[in-house]
Amino acid sequence: MPWIDKEICTGCEICLDKCPVDAIVMVESKAYIDMDGCIRCAVCHDICPLDAVKHDSERVDEWVEEKIQLALKNRDLCEELLGSAQDAKKCLDRTIKSYKRDELVLQKAIEKLEDIYDTL
Repeated sequence: MPWIDKEICTGCEICLDKCPVDAIVMVESKAYIDMDGCIRCAVCHDICPLDAVKHDSERVDEWVEEKIQLALKNRDLCEELLGSAQDAKKCLDRTIKSYKRDELVLQKAIEKLEDIYDTL
């Protein structure tokens, strides 16, 4: 999904004018993409003269770190509230299992979407 780098966006409104579904609005003189309305057509990405429109892939490391920090925070809370390192390890194990389930769901969704894509 696209996102706008606020440090780069100058508020020129080119993307706002070209968005085919009006999913881009101005917030504090910067472009903002309403993800509920965005159809991921990449028009905004292709026409931004400053490359302020970015791809989610550029945030992967950030999201990985957020997931790790959340899991570690939960692990520490489990140890604090339940009283043992073993309980903390069980909580971390449950988080890992949850992430693996999410991975499986996403992989199956990707496979089905690729099948649909191949029929187009």
